[in-house]
Amino acid sequence: MNSIQKHLSPWVIAAAALLWAISPAWAQTPKAPLGTASAFAILGGTNVTCTGGSVVVGDIGVAPGSAVPFTNTGCIISGATPPATDAAAVQARVDFLSAYAAFQLQSASCVATPGNLSGLVLVPGVYCLDAVAKAGTLTLAGPSDGVWIFLVDGALTATNFTVVMADGGNPCNVYWVPTAAATLTTSAFKGNILAGNPIDGSITLTGGTLAGSALANVAVTMTGTSIIGCEALSGPFCCHCKKHHKQDKEHSSCNQGVGNGSEGCDPGRSNHGDPAHSNDELGGTPGNPGRKGGRK
Repeated sequence: MNSIQKHLSPWVIAAAALLWAISPAWAQTPKAPLGTASAFAILGGTNVTCTGGSVVVGDIGVAPGSAVPFTNTGCIISGATPPATDAAAVQARVDFLSAYAAFQLQSASCVATPGNLSGLVLVPGVYCLDAVAKAGTLTLAGPSDGVWIFLVDGALTATNFTVVMADGGNPCNVYWVPTAAATLTTSAFKGNILAGNPIDGSITLTGGTLAGSALANVAVTMTGTSIIGCEALSGPFCCHCKKHHKQDKEHSSCNQGVGNGSEGCDPGRSNHGDPAHSNDELGGTPGNPGRKGGRK
């Protein structure tokens, strides 16, 4: 599990070790440890490609950039994109890689867990997984401040895989840390994916949904996927977050008429906690209640 550390620069390892030494409790802290990277729904090291009508709610960044850092072919994006995010993405990449290195330091004390995760109910903690393809349904049962860390020895792959948050758990407190690439296909995935390997640390999302962030040291490719980043999930108008219920009364910012645009919230909870199923978010068609023509 620690083999990938040799590919990280010494200053990143040192920064991660310092973070771990002075903050032994950050595994129980909701905001830790992504730093400025938490502001991005998608962050790539070389390029980001969005095709197939994908929907992204949140910012997209590429750092340090390339000749063609960002390609958008038919995607709906609610958030900033390159080059507007270039400056912020540089520091975000530093913070992301520091977090990635810090997670690797926990591999010696994690709980060994079956690779495919099907049918398991897991409480907050640090888990070590092999590269067996994920399938079925995984339930994460814990409070809103619970933190789950999954250290994957190899590639993170999943097909028709569903992650369910139970007992108030927050998908933004879930971290998936593979030592190789991440490939998700038609999955209802939750959590932050940190693909920090400098050689094959890419993320490929095909179909399905992601509630969380996709952070890659190399490239991110999305095809027909709906992604909602943590800034949107925990923002001031996140109507399914308990800590923001006091702001739900601001209905002037939550007009739920179909097709009037994305507000990032759903006061009527018609989406049952899943923004991809809202009556208004992510591409509903005007005049067609029930999201006819929108992303199901």
